[in-house]
Formats: sequence, structure tokens, C-alpha cells
Amino acid sequence: MKKVSFPRSVIVITILYLIAAVVVALTQKNWEFLQVYIPFFIVSATIVAAMHRRVNFSLAILWSLSLWGLMHLAGGLVRLPAGWDYEGPHQVLYSWWMIGRWLKYDLVVHAFGFGACTWLAWEALRASVQQRLGRKLFPSIGMIALCVFTGMGLGALNEIVEFIAVLSLPETNVGGYLNTGWDLVANLAGCGFAGLLILFRG
Repeated sequence: MKKVSFPRSVIVITILYLIAAVVVALTQKNWEFLQVYIPFFIVSATIVAAMHRRVNFSLAILWSLSLWGLMHLAGGLVRLPAGWDYEGPHQVLYSWWMIGRWLKYDLVVHAFGFGACTWLAWEALRASVQQRLGRKLFPSIGMIALCVFTGMGLGALNEIVEFIAVLSLPETNVGGYLNTGWDLVANLAGCGFAGLLILFRG
């Protein structure tokens, strides 16, 4: 198997913002991030790195995943300026209503992130077929549907992690049932959009 290296620029940027997030979380005494999200981030990054050694993901998907991680960590740690519209008791990016009461930062992160997961699933599936069967895989409706469902499944896993946070910690910024529902809708939108891009652009 051809030796695959991980782009140093992605590693350096990701490690730098992860260290910054840990420092900020410690300063803010944000136990939700320190006990749940940052460990989950590290585990997820390790899994992607292990997959990359076999799949050799494109540079674009690696940067997309790194950007998603930055958006996620910033969402719970960066305080909003005074006067910005937000929902709930926590004045952070995740609570920010970006466009009226129609679009929330949290939903953008969900759509972007799990759209990227759909793309990741496609690259992994394509590489697996290439390595095992020696054939190039072209996107079909069935194949893309499988990748979309994979992205949505990873989105559901994220909701389970948030549910564990609610059960384990005295205070979180997870939100209630309505928030979970909109998160799943955003996941579907992001996964569906990514699936269409793959289907029509290969």
C-alpha cells in the first residue's frame, strides 16, 4: 500500500486552535467542553487520521473537517458582542441568530459539518472499492443515498453525545427537544446538499 502522509498545514492549524480552545475553556471553566466536546473532538480526529492512512482523503475534505472543528469549538467558547441577537442564557456563537429568527449559527455548523461527513463517506467508499475490486466507483443515486444516510447517522451520534452531556453535567448549552429537531433538519439539509454535489459533479 502506498504510504500516505497527513498534510502538515492541516495538523498544525488544527492543533493550534485545539490548544487555544482548551486554554479558553479552562479560563471560562467551561466543563461541558472540557469533559465532553474536546475529548470527542480528539477521538474523532484520531479516527479520521487512521482512515486517511488507508483512504488518502483529498486535501479539500481534510481542510473542511478542520474548519468544521474550528467552527464547533468557537461556537461554544467565543462570546458574542453586546447587542447581537441570541437565544438562551449563553451569549456565545452557538446561540447567535445570524439572520433574524430564521438562521442560527448552530444550524450552519450542523449543515456544513455533516455535509462534510457525507463527502468523507463518499471518498472512503470510493477508495474501498478501488482498493478491493480495482475498479473506479462512479456516483449513483444508490451510492450517494448510502453516503447521505451515513452522514445523517453521524449527526445522530452527535445528538447522543449532547444527550450524554445533558445527563452528566449540571448545566449545558445543548438546548431542548426543539433544538434537537432543528439540528437533525440542518443535518439532513447539509447531507442532502453534499450528496447532490457529489452526484452531479462526481
